[in-house]
Amino acid sequence: MTQATQLTVFYDGRCPLCVKEIRALKQHDAAGLLQLENIHAKDVRQRYPQLDPTAAEKILHGIDANGEWLTGLDVTVKAWQLVKRHRWLRILRWPLIKPLADMFYRFFARHRQKMAFLLTGQRHCDRCLGDDS
Repeated sequence: MTQATQLTVFYDGRCPLCVKEIRALKQHDAAGLLQLENIHAKDVRQRYPQLDPTAAEKILHGIDANGEWLTGLDVTVKAWQLVKRHRWLRILRWPLIKPLADMFYRFFARHRQKMAFLLTGQRHCDRCLGDDS
């Protein structure tokens, strides 16, 4: 993590929907608060030995500036908060909504290739962001 980085996001660079969101985050991250890491990059395991690639392929992972690991919607909400966009997402962390939102996210994550195909015509993409994978 660089000095300014507040959150490192570990995303599936072969998922068209994941890549679309990462591109949007990158576009809005003028302050450089996010570090975006493709879990399929050749050197990601060497640079982040504490990352479990199997778990990261199933659900979004992130690590904040304090070294705390986040998963799923906690990563998504924090990332968008840092770039000062989609502030409404914080309601997904409200106590009564959080369990339902997390259940929906787990369903989405498990079926994202099918949903990507329905929305984009692609289940997977190779080198979507030009990462060395």
